[in-house]
Amino acid sequence: MSILIKPIITEKATSDSELLNRYGFEVSPKANKVQIKKEVEATYGVTVLKVRTMNTRIGRKTKHTKTGIQVGKTSAIKKAFVQLKDGDTIDLYSNL
Repeated sequence: MSILIKPIITEKATSDSELLNRYGFEVSPKANKVQIKKEVEATYGVTVLKVRTMNTRIGRKTKHTKTGIQVGKTSAIKKAFVQLKDGDTIDLYSNL
């Protein structure tokens, strides 16, 4: 089981990586901060100073259509934002 699922590449996350040297990842829901730190350091060869995590809740939506009520939901995910030491960078676009 891999702890890092995928990097978060949004406008806000890209701005944080350029200005604050902070990168975001979608991680396994059962992973803790120590495991995330070790995985990022082993995968990218950088020094992690701080790890912040957040669990996003399930989003539920209901639509009223001609055929009836349509119900949908999004899955809950866990995000981790890691602060790197000054001078270290992660190139997320090299594998594209």
